[in-house]
Amino acid sequence: MTDPRQSAAVNDRVYVLELDGMEQSAVDLDDPTHLVFDYMRRIGDLIDALRPSPPASIRALHVGGAAMSLPRYVAATRPGSAQIVLEPDEILIAQVRVEAPLPRRSGIKVRATDGAAGIRQVRDASQDLVVLDAFDNAQVPTELTSAAFVGEVSRVLVPGGAFVANLVDRAPFARVRSLVAAGRSLGRVVVGAEPPTVKGRRPGNIVVACGGVPRAAFGSPSPLEYRIFEGKAVRDTFGA
Repeated sequence: MTDPRQSAAVNDRVYVLELDGMEQSAVDLDDPTHLVFDYMRRIGDLIDALRPSPPASIRALHVGGAAMSLPRYVAATRPGSAQIVLEPDEILIAQVRVEAPLPRRSGIKVRATDGAAGIRQVRDASQDLVVLDAFDNAQVPTELTSAAFVGEVSRVLVPGGAFVANLVDRAPFARVRSLVAAGRSLGRVVVGAEPPTVKGRRPGNIVVACGGVPRAAFGSPSPLEYRIFEGKAVRDTFGA
């Protein structure tokens, strides 16, 4: 197990958790529907677009937990959802439970295991959504972007289910290219990123969605704020 992590409460309402020298999670303790980080807001948009009328409960698997911003979001926006979080850091789990406890009857179950091992224990065709947001030394572990892992994601998703992953990468986007190539086996692929990252000016969060990805999955941001790639644009930019 690792050493205790750094955390802080901002303005007594936003709980920020730092892992490996980067802000990994931010949770508005008064309003879990307020997603502080932009990439999480984009994943939140995708979650909102899944079976939107009316917002139905879903079954979601989260690979990586940290402060569990996205599981809290699902619990708040889709009451009755059944969620599993795979988080190997037991010290981190205990810290978050003390500093930012989950709501009672949230439907969120946390398993102290890593994503590669934990997903093998999840039943076939049991999840509407799989979210990958796991980091080790500020990078997504390579085994979680492999074709073998995507095969496990395919196994646990229901037909038409969606897989969405947050990666940190920079041009020429080797990690994103690897996941996009593997993710094509699930069906449609959509990629979203901030323009400075796309242009190679700096590394940044890149969100990759595969499978039963709803239309306008990442909302309708201005291209100056957020670039969205679909179809041929994914192949042209990420070479897969």
